[in-house]
Amino acid sequence: MHYLTKTLSTAAVACMMTGTTLPAQAAEIHVLATGALSAAFKKLVPAFEKKSGDHLVIAWGPSYGSSADALPTRIRNKEPMDLCFMIGAALDGQIQQGVFDPATRADLAQSRVGVAVRAGLPVPDVSSVEKLRTALLEAKSVAFSEGASGTFIVNTLFPKLGIVEQMKSKSVLIHGKELVGTAIERGEADLGLQQISELRAIGGIQFSGPLPDAVQNPNVIAAAIARDAKERKAAQGLIDFLRTAEAKAIFESTGLDPVSGR
Repeated sequence: MHYLTKTLSTAAVACMMTGTTLPAQAAEIHVLATGALSAAFKKLVPAFEKKSGDHLVIAWGPSYGSSADALPTRIRNKEPMDLCFMIGAALDGQIQQGVFDPATRADLAQSRVGVAVRAGLPVPDVSSVEKLRTALLEAKSVAFSEGASGTFIVNTLFPKLGIVEQMKSKSVLIHGKELVGTAIERGEADLGLQQISELRAIGGIQFSGPLPDAVQNPNVIAAAIARDAKERKAAQGLIDFLRTAEAKAIFESTGLDPVSGR
């Protein structure tokens, strides 16, 4: 202990004499994140870690739902968390409950819902509402998540298309952090709907296109720092990095749309 203290003291004195500073200790930032960011984070995480020297520990899950992986469940179970990325409306609910610091909330990107099918199947045209309706009715099975997109699909899209009853026998609900595209790739469903960025994260499926504007459901993905965050400064550094031009370009390349938010 004496040797360590002496070594650190000597280093500190040397730094003062040369005008330099001691290197900051790398932070381990615990992150909860919506799967809508999975494709973008494959590129953004290594870039941030290289630039900052910090390390991210990420737990994935949907912004809504009651499965063990769902972000509300992880938050309720008090999993380690410095920072969370969720659909904006879901995050706002958590902020109202006092989980996150509202002053740190930041909009990062916008996510739209799209359609994909299993490799080898004909790729349906979903460019109009009627063509989307036909594609859903002709599919033998249709998968969607328990998260934000799945909630929209069941409660809004199917009723708007007038196909609630027809879809009951062919619907495949994907629980937890698993992406719909993974289930499609595995053969559990012929067609799936989810956030475009989540579908594009899976290489073994065919992307059909976004939902038509008339029935689209864009959601803002937002971030906020936990009130009891242990690595608050490092977490803020990650948010700042994700608002750079470099990060925005990666968001767009992975199926997310730019957002002019707070």
